Amino acid sequence: MTEREVMIRAEGLRKRYGALEVLRGVSFEVARGEVVSIVGASGAGKTTLLQIIGSLTRPDGGRVTLGGIDPFALSDRELSRFRNRRVGFVFQFHHLLPEFTAFENVCLPGLIGGRDRREVGARAELLDLMGLAARRDHKPAALSGGEQQRAAIARALINSPSVLLADEPSGNLDTHNREEIHRLFFELRERLGQTVVIVTHDESLAARADRTITMSDGRIVG
Repeated sequence: MTEREVMIRAEGLRKRYGALEVLRGVSFEVARGEVVSIVGASGAGKTTLLQIIGSLTRPDGGRVTLGGIDPFALSDRELSRFRNRRVGFVFQFHHLLPEFTAFENVCLPGLIGGRDRREVGARAELLDLMGLAARRDHKPAALSGGEQQRAAIARALINSPSVLLADEPSGNLDTHNREEIHRLFFELRERLGQTVVIVTHDESLAARADRTITMSDGRIVG
């Protein structure tokens, strides 16, 4: 890949927690607009790798860049701004704030990041893309599990991130909603050119990705 094509580059990433070595020299690249799945047994290091890519956890060794930028070379303030603007996160549980509507939840990261209210409100049309146009004024308790997760995905996209990182995004859903969430990731790539990295145990989702990275004992094995 040329430098322009690479969105994520990981080089020799290492991470240790006490005596446990979680990552043991992990290297790979993800191209702009690519959907990549990361699979492996529990404890293989998948979530730790995702957290380092998203600049939530600092590696003990190696280097990661997003769009050519090393987030860990930034000051703490610059890193927070970088993470808010450049990385979108989706987790197994939606983590929507119960006192706010779907629309308000989606807008929050944009407002926290200092964006103009009108610009953020216009970006919240992402709820329409998620099939939630009629549910924007509902609070999370009034939404189904699938609707809650789709609202969480819209929230992750509000700042037009370079990378969308998802950790077991459909692990808490029934079969129908799981399939809807899977379909949505690929629609985001087609409509928005979104780069997506997904940690998953779901074999059907992993099989649909452009590429699957298999991890075992802190290393990439396939």
